[in-house]
Amino acid sequence: MEPITRLISIDRSSPVPLYFQFAQQLQRLIESGTLAPGTRLENEISLADRFGLSRPTMRQAMQHLVDKGLLARKRGVGTQVVNNRVRRQVELSSLFEDLQREDRRPRTEVLSLRTVPATGRVATALRLEPGTDTLAMRRLRYADDEPIAVMENHLPANLLSLTEEDLVTHGLYALLRQAGVALRSAEQTIGARRATAAESRLLAESRGGTLLTMERTVLGDVGHPVEFGSHLYRASRYSFEMTLTAP
Repeated sequence: MEPITRLISIDRSSPVPLYFQFAQQLQRLIESGTLAPGTRLENEISLADRFGLSRPTMRQAMQHLVDKGLLARKRGVGTQVVNNRVRRQVELSSLFEDLQREDRRPRTEVLSLRTVPATGRVATALRLEPGTDTLAMRRLRYADDEPIAVMENHLPANLLSLTEEDLVTHGLYALLRQAGVALRSAEQTIGARRATAAESRLLAESRGGTLLTMERTVLGDVGHPVEFGSHLYRASRYSFEMTLTAP
């Protein structure tokens, strides 16, 4: 690999902040594979000197990529490329299946599995009368032994029977298909918010860190709802991707 000084150039006449110029170019090197996961970078003082930047500017650039999950600072090791963000196409598939397909070693911890009456958004999404029983589950999903998502899902209680062991070893959509439940389409909303203290602990995220939110209602045969999910993803480790076409 060429020295990093030949791969990154700083344009001091550009209106783009210097820290962002450096961070953007380093990000491209990481995402293209030019800098492979595990690559160690020089310390910030050396890099600042090499590129003629101030130490606070270099520190800001590196922190920007740490926050995006592309770099990690490790005591005794220094700063390393990690690039372990999960990129997921926006399509009707389960996270478990997507992680398996990418060989990201999915693992599930079942936080709760119980029957609860439908209320509020759940009753509306599943088109159930308030008080109707639903099967409610809450799971913590890992990729490569790192927590990336907290998932809450509700199903009509009479749809199928599930055990914690089922949810540990299989994705929810696979279990639904095995039970003969058709998954035809979905309505989905993606947003973002700050993590609560409890969510930060579960996801090993900094207190108040940014989480991506996703609510999805899956429709089965004749357009009837069969599942409602409300999920939280670490924005530093996860992103949604989509293809847009002109009208």
